Amino acid sequence: MVVALIIACEVGFWVLLALGLGARYLLKWRRTSVFLLLCEPVLELVLFAVTAWDLKNGAEPGWEHGLAALYIGCTVAYGPCTIRRLDGHAAHRLAGGPPPAKPPRHGMARAAHEGRLWLRTLLGAAVACALLQGAVWYVGDQGEVSSLRAFQWTALRAAGIHGLIALTYLVWPKKAPAGTASAEAGGSAPEGARETARPAATKR
Repeated sequence: MVVALIIACEVGFWVLLALGLGARYLLKWRRTSVFLLLCEPVLELVLFAVTAWDLKNGAEPGWEHGLAALYIGCTVAYGPCTIRRLDGHAAHRLAGGPPPAKPPRHGMARAAHEGRLWLRTLLGAAVACALLQGAVWYVGDQGEVSSLRAFQWTALRAAGIHGLIALTYLVWPKKAPAGTASAEAGGSAPEGARETARPAATKR
């Protein structure tokens, strides 16, 4: 049941996202769009409640409960930025907005970008480990919690490996080809600077 619910939550995430962006940019129903996008966290709450209910009713802690914790952690960490990025693409393609800025590809800007992604992974691992630890305490000494502990180590290993990969971009920064440094610097300008420039471009 838990595995089926994880799949349903993933499908529901993309369905709600598509409906929310369609309501905003195709139908111009902004309030409906906000409501649909705010329903996204409800999916994780339902998954958490069902997982806790499954354990409460005597289910043996297994890999599916660990997978649910990892899924919730990843969604908490990467869900908001995924929604923002796809919202930018939808605004560009459906409402004539400016194209979303691409991630930097070279130098310290790329290293900083990878570092921010690693912080999201670290957040996801922390959320997953906290949920798993709560499950361990809930089951107590009488239950078998080795699978839950194993998923805690999986989350920590994933964060550690991602951290090492992100560190390589800082230690060995990728050099930009000649003539592309200035263009990339413009593409990675702060969001506030881009927002300031948009009205001027509209007036022209």
